[in-house]
Amino acid sequence: MADIGIRPRMLVKDVMTSPVITIDEHETIYKAAQLMNKNDVGCIIITSKEEKPLGILTERDLITRVLAKNTVPSRVKAGKVMTSPLITIDSEETLQEAARKMSRLNVRRLGVVYRGNLVGVITGKDILAVTPELLEIIQERAKIEKEPVAEEEAPAPRPLAGYCDHCGRWSDALKEVEGLLLCEECQTEMVGEEY
Repeated sequence: MADIGIRPRMLVKDVMTSPVITIDEHETIYKAAQLMNKNDVGCIIITSKEEKPLGILTERDLITRVLAKNTVPSRVKAGKVMTSPLITIDSEETLQEAARKMSRLNVRRLGVVYRGNLVGVITGKDILAVTPELLEIIQERAKIEKEPVAEEEAPAPRPLAGYCDHCGRWSDALKEVEGLLLCEECQTEMVGEEY
């Protein structure tokens, strides 16, 4: 595939969501939820004052750690509710490795880092969104790489049944000769006439 300009592997950076939506650990859950709603995202990265990623706040965290405990969102700090530490993956890793890591660690989101800096987030949904295209690429690659069948390996054409175009009789072994479907007798006659 590399020969025709298609990279042989899909990388995390190809499907991640960027830029990352972040909020300071000292901000309230209420403000974090508003930011998630405004940006239509299911998670937000919680950072320190130095803007270093500390953890992640997901919709599930809001439900299990705030709503289920009947806590007032405007009184709880994001740093108290986040899932920490933030699990990350390098932007140059393959989608396959990202999926394996999510499965192994039982998480649905990974922070994406490039040279130590947080540059995006990748989710299981992001990977699933490109799966049909990946399957099509794999199928196309298989077609391209498939070796052609040698002529001697090709099955012999099945004889046709029908009426001879020359004599009009029924035959179970018609063969095409010069655009006409001919029975065996007419085939022999045609070959004899040519010589």
